[in-house]
Amino acid sequence: MKYALLKIAGVWVAAFLLSSPVSAQVKLPRIVRDSMVLQRDAAIPIWGWASKGERIKVTFNGKSYNAQAGADGKWKLQLAATPAGGPYTMQITGKNRIILKDILVGDVWLCSGQSNMEHQMRLHNTVYARDILGANYPGIRQFKVPNVTSLTGPQDDLPDGNWKWANPENVDNFSAVAYFFARAMYEKYQVPVGIINASWGGSPIEAWMSEESLKPFPGISAILQKNKDTAQVFEYNRNASGIAAIPPAGEDKGWIQKWYDPAYVPKGWQPFAVPGYWEDQGIHDLDGIVWFRREIEVPVEMTDKPARLFMGRIVDADEVYINGQKVGGFGYMYPQRRYQVREGLLKPGKNILMVRVTNNAGKGGFVPDKPYQLITDNDTLDLTGYWRYKVGQVFAARRKPAGTITVQYQPAALFNAMLAPVQHYAVRGFLWYQGESNTANPEAYAQLQPAMIAEWRRLWRSAQLPFLFAQLPGFMDYNYLPAESGWAAFREAQAKTLNIPHTGMAVTIDLGEWNDIHPDRKKEVGERLALQAQRISYGESLVYTGPQYRSAVIAGSKIVIEFDHTGSGLTASDGEELQEFAVAGADKKFVWGKAVIENNKIVVSSDNVPDPRYVRYAWADNPVNPNLVNKEGLPAAPFRTDH
Repeated sequence: MKYALLKIAGVWVAAFLLSSPVSAQVKLPRIVRDSMVLQRDAAIPIWGWASKGERIKVTFNGKSYNAQAGADGKWKLQLAATPAGGPYTMQITGKNRIILKDILVGDVWLCSGQSNMEHQMRLHNTVYARDILGANYPGIRQFKVPNVTSLTGPQDDLPDGNWKWANPENVDNFSAVAYFFARAMYEKYQVPVGIINASWGGSPIEAWMSEESLKPFPGISAILQKNKDTAQVFEYNRNASGIAAIPPAGEDKGWIQKWYDPAYVPKGWQPFAVPGYWEDQGIHDLDGIVWFRREIEVPVEMTDKPARLFMGRIVDADEVYINGQKVGGFGYMYPQRRYQVREGLLKPGKNILMVRVTNNAGKGGFVPDKPYQLITDNDTLDLTGYWRYKVGQVFAARRKPAGTITVQYQPAALFNAMLAPVQHYAVRGFLWYQGESNTANPEAYAQLQPAMIAEWRRLWRSAQLPFLFAQLPGFMDYNYLPAESGWAAFREAQAKTLNIPHTGMAVTIDLGEWNDIHPDRKKEVGERLALQAQRISYGESLVYTGPQYRSAVIAGSKIVIEFDHTGSGLTASDGEELQEFAVAGADKKFVWGKAVIENNKIVVSSDNVPDPRYVRYAWADNPVNPNLVNKEGLPAAPFRTDH
């Protein structure tokens, strides 16, 4: 792999260029290395590079295989199908010799998407602290594909990456959804599970699609071609990848005057209610740095021991200090702030808590309906209420230079750099959690996702590889009246993919949080995807999904709805009346209906709609209480009949 220097947004960076190796040494792709998991019961491709015409010998599990490098230096062979087991050693010999150790054979899943797939266990470490500490699964391993891009075309290899097994030290950086999926599958089948985690927050679906699969979409293809052919300067937006660009601390009065220092005497600080946003509390249209200060009285029984500080979620970036000592910080808005406070930092009596908040655009401050607490053992101090604030720095209006782009959002950019290099690696199937970046155009998504599935299956050499995906959960404000919904229309577009054979959808409508696009409940998502896999990939006879709309019949003043996947029967998850059903007449003006279960069907009616024609369920960005489930506890998928 050669390197070149490219100027991107005024910065010189090293770029990887597609080429054959220049040395006469056998070289393996980054993903083929120690501790890897190989796909069981299937031909196993092994590939790499060497000098032109060089003969390669691979020995694995008592068998030998031979290949010869072509004129381009590339070679490839296939190992015989192998049952689950290990650990094995693999030896690759040419002019040099490579020995790979601790290889397992099991089931490998390619896990891709945007931030809800990318989110690591450590970002949910309070909810899953026991799962992290209890992780001891040498048979569960993750290969994290590094976040890299390419606009010029598919790349041959990755710049970095290693296989890691699931223990408390490593699992912190596992995809939470993928880990809980893998754990469920491992505990079910006692077979090694490999996770190839190729995900990037904020990425749209078209970034994960190949140039070939985008040809039916002229508008997107035109963008792709322009990106390839023009010499414009491209902007690599680090903020979008999860690291906010915080201005130099020297420009911040808080740093210059050391507002975090316990010796500092505050003057001119104003009251501020936490949680809340500063645009809602008299700070108009400010992008910049605002410091927040609170003096807290800590009882003696909470000192001389470790503590946990919960600071909800903060928009955009934060640094937190207790008595002048930094205890944590995040460079972007999405993780919940859960910080460890070392033993001895808290003292009896007055303690000073400081939070430096950086906001680059929109509303800055503290997200409501999140925990703001200081906790030691069984003692808790509530940190909501009035703090005091002072502005440290105001950012001048900044505009993105004309002609710049965010590279990781561009068509094929992530496919080229993150998926193409692993397309020869045998897998059992795909897990996909993505869509938040495409909700504005559900009609297009309904066409893009099938095209992507077809191309992935072609590249991984099987038209029947399972494609399992998470339907988006509830998000944003609750609406207590029936209304139109872009997110509901997008979920409908996602569900259309089920018309493709060997696909499965994990319904997550009940797992969302109104104020967090990254809800904590990743375990249920992973486990529901595992149920899909057990049915679709392993042929198990089990209830693997919740009720899905089949048909509706108008019966006088009522609509009778039938469902597939009712399991042991329909019920309400909370034992209350069914919620989130709306009906309308020919005018399509929806009102809430009364829904009851009769003979394993749902009968919906409303005194205000004597002649009903249409029905909807959970049709909202964030339905308040979508409580229809089967008796196995799996939620019903949202639907409408008026489309």
